[in-house]
Amino acid sequence: MIKLAWTKNFEKSLKRYIKKHPEKETKIKEKLKLFTEEPFSPELRNHRLSGKLKELRAIVVEYDCRIVFKFIEEDTALIIDIGSHEEVY
Repeated sequence: MIKLAWTKNFEKSLKRYIKKHPEKETKIKEKLKLFTEEPFSPELRNHRLSGKLKELRAIVVEYDCRIVFKFIEEDTALIIDIGSHEEVY
């Protein structure tokens, strides 16, 4: 099981994103729960990023909603950002 930690930036981004898309709040919670249980579930499409974000990874909540994170320990992920593809990349 993966433990989650998050940045202040993520907290702000999450509040902003949910304010714009309140209907996605439940889906975000479901995906984060799945991530803690099975971080490489095909449903999450967990993938490594490239370029200036090459140290980070992302999971897909929905078509246009991504959560950016990095593993800081074997069993801990630091959640960094959430938003559309354009917002987080």
